[in-house]
Amino acid sequence: MTLNVKERRNKTGTVLVATGEINSETSGTLLQSLLPLVREGKPLRIDLTAVTYVSSAGLRTLLVVYREAQHAGVAVTLYGVSEEVRFVMSATGFLDFFETGEAAAAAAKAKAAR
Repeated sequence: MTLNVKERRNKTGTVLVATGEINSETSGTLLQSLLPLVREGKPLRIDLTAVTYVSSAGLRTLLVVYREAQHAGVAVTLYGVSEEVRFVMSATGFLDFFETGEAAAAAAKAKAAR
């Protein structure tokens, strides 16, 4: 399976939409797409709605992106994490590194209720 990535820019940052599988064959493509966006210094959203599988190579790629973002002070948020991908990321502790769109929405809702 392949991985397709598309980026959309708006006033608040960049959204990278990934489609397919993130594995040893495709993780390099994802990394090459994400690192320049992190280095721009603007908030980055990674839309994983259409990602069906993440291997250990994919997890390593996300970890590299996380570390680079932390170093640059850039917020990275994951959106559309499927149950399967969420399970793998949660079981390995990788989900703790990222804010998810669901968590961001819940925080905004709680803030608005105050």
